[in-house]
Amino acid sequence: MSFQKLDDLCRRLEALEHALAILGADEATHMAVGGGEKRAEAMATLSGLYHRQATAPEIGDWIAAAEAEALNEDQTAALREFRRHHTNLTCLPAEFVERQTAARLRCEQLWRDLRAKGDWASFQPALEGVVALAREEAAMRAEVLGLSPYDALMEQYDPGNRAADITPVFTDLKAFLKDFVPQALDVQAGRLAKRPLKPLSGTYAIEKQRALGLAMMEAVGFDLTRGSLSVSHHPFCGGVPSDVRITTRYRTTEFLSALMGILHETGHALYEQNLPRDWSHWPLGKARGMAIHESQSLFVEKQIGRNPAFWRWALPVVDSHLGESWSLDDILPHVHQVGRGLIRVDADEVTYPLHVILRYELEQDLISGKLDVADIPQAWDARMRDYLGLSTIDNPGDGPMQDVHWPGGAFGYFPSYTLGAMMAAQQWAALVREHPDTDEAIAKGDFSAINEWRRTRIWSQGSRWSTPDLMQRATGEKLDARHFIAHLQKRYGGQGEP
Repeated sequence: MSFQKLDDLCRRLEALEHALAILGADEATHMAVGGGEKRAEAMATLSGLYHRQATAPEIGDWIAAAEAEALNEDQTAALREFRRHHTNLTCLPAEFVERQTAARLRCEQLWRDLRAKGDWASFQPALEGVVALAREEAAMRAEVLGLSPYDALMEQYDPGNRAADITPVFTDLKAFLKDFVPQALDVQAGRLAKRPLKPLSGTYAIEKQRALGLAMMEAVGFDLTRGSLSVSHHPFCGGVPSDVRITTRYRTTEFLSALMGILHETGHALYEQNLPRDWSHWPLGKARGMAIHESQSLFVEKQIGRNPAFWRWALPVVDSHLGESWSLDDILPHVHQVGRGLIRVDADEVTYPLHVILRYELEQDLISGKLDVADIPQAWDARMRDYLGLSTIDNPGDGPMQDVHWPGGAFGYFPSYTLGAMMAAQQWAALVREHPDTDEAIAKGDFSAINEWRRTRIWSQGSRWSTPDLMQRATGEKLDARHFIAHLQKRYGGQGEP
């Protein structure tokens, strides 16, 4: 049977995916600096091997023949997703994939060294190479998929995303946020005038923060027998479902940024650990795009981790690890703190989408050729001034060099962050309709009903449905930004949560 041939192929490809994922996670966490060149060569070679196997000429015939075979429901869904996956893979020749992988890895390695120095001039040539290859990739994909170049890139991260649909939503959200940020800051100032912010002690040993993070991970459902926690320049979730590698970065002067980073990446990890194991080697068994993935991470970080109910349970846990004997009124102003800042990963819920929209707008211009790499610092600074009233013109390390995405060639990824935030708020609203006692359960440290709801409606579905269909099935309605806006107004606009 041709389907059996595809099944066997998927198992071989899964083995290569496993190797690449673990090598990539190791490269970002434990690899010695001197190992960079050979690691790039090894991963480029494996990527090329994967690509050649996944795009072998006979596979198209296998797919066509399998479509005529008697398949069960799961196999039919798997074949449909495999065809989509195969079409996207065959857009690019193996030689290009190897060349692009090597360029991305070398640029990312250079970025790790130069970001701390804010050395844009030395970084720019490497990024120019990555952007040139991204434009080349976009053109090849666009021709095959019948999409615009930028849409063709977004398709790789979240099937079905189209700039024509996203841009109006982001434009409206941007307009709301530019008005709402000052409002949220005023509400915050009023609260602080009544009760000044209690300062953090500023002495948080990394080992104690790590132990706290591990305790939180396990409490919200992370399986420590199938994953681990490390340190990296940029927090991420990598590895494979049976060996999830999540990372954070620590500051000894405060603990919330590392903890929130851990909760965020744990949200990604929970999705990966709970994907259908029987389908793990099929494209059907993979996560359904990055917007859904971000909705899972943001759900844990924002809907759970910044929920006052969570801190009713978490404060004694923090006290046992860090010695902070605080009240809820002490901690919530830190957890819900709003402020205009330069760093996306440290941004609060209110300002974070503006960081994403800035990048979304710039990378569209980069891919279309309207913006040159050399002009990124000025373009970035102009939007940062407009959206958040801040300047990065003399600080590229905290400006366009702050994220790993562009050095790594991940163009088309950024919209997923804010789409994910909208999806997370909508999923929470649907969950609470079904389980009105959710906050009470969280306050007791009981996340079982929450995880079961998400496992049934999101995690176990893999890539069976398109993103819009998955959201419709999970929440009972199409994606609607009103849930996200209502969430922000309730938590930060003085309309509900403390």
